[in-house]
Amino acid sequence: MKVENILPFNWRAELENYERYSIDDEVFLIDKPVITSAFQYPFRMDVTVGFICVKGTSECSINLKPYTATGPCLITIMPGQIVEYKSISDDFTGLIIVLPSKFTDSLMSNTSEHLSMFLVFRENSVIPLGEEMLERMISFFELLKQMSREKDHRYRLEVVRYLTLAFLYGASDFHPLSDNRKMTHQEMLVENFMSLVRTHHKEQRGLKFYAKKMTVSPKHLSKVIKKTSGKSANDWIDDHVMLEAKALLKSTNMTIQQISDELNFPSQSFFGKYFKRVTGMSPSEYKGKG
Repeated sequence: MKVENILPFNWRAELENYERYSIDDEVFLIDKPVITSAFQYPFRMDVTVGFICVKGTSECSINLKPYTATGPCLITIMPGQIVEYKSISDDFTGLIIVLPSKFTDSLMSNTSEHLSMFLVFRENSVIPLGEEMLERMISFFELLKQMSREKDHRYRLEVVRYLTLAFLYGASDFHPLSDNRKMTHQEMLVENFMSLVRTHHKEQRGLKFYAKKMTVSPKHLSKVIKKTSGKSANDWIDDHVMLEAKALLKSTNMTIQQISDELNFPSQSFFGKYFKRVTGMSPSEYKGKG
């Protein structure tokens, strides 16, 4: 029986909680959000969300990468990424831009440079902002709001597309990645390992598979991963499997048996023991947790 994928975060339902502006049902703007720590479990996004944080602090992980976002900053969450909030301060506020995949796909389809720009945001979800850059982003947001009111503008959506591209190019160039430092061989090994785990963790949980893919010995790979990342290779594999399992348990109506099958465990019992070893609780206990 075919098993459904993780249900994405129901962002349209969430938008109903806020006063918002929309442009042809393609771009949504919220300028008075009240952000709370309401999301108690991992969820997968199927839209691009840009949060121009004016003040406050939030701790979260995006695809297992931990972030502490302190305003002013730009937080970007891309389609397919799994988000897990840890904490949000009471004064955490700013401006939110929601871009459905149809809109962002139209931006990326033009040139390889556009795709490269989006990769910057995918790999670096939090960009600290100075006051000048914050003012530029607020101005961009106000321009989008103005376009949302011009219902009869013949080229409204095209104007919004070019405004958004200009905004994204400006923000991606601002990110402090341009020190031109080359990664060491060990850092490249870790990057390659992480990429393979993201791709294969549903099917492969053994270190030997990844070592063979990378043409190194399991012992060498394990040593490099531990030394460079501070965490063992097996722990990284477990973390990816558990993130997927937690999102499935909380974001879908799939049974534990279906989730076990989806993650390619030999049996529900084996999955349960694996889950409890890593998290300290059974899948059913986690699923029922408030």
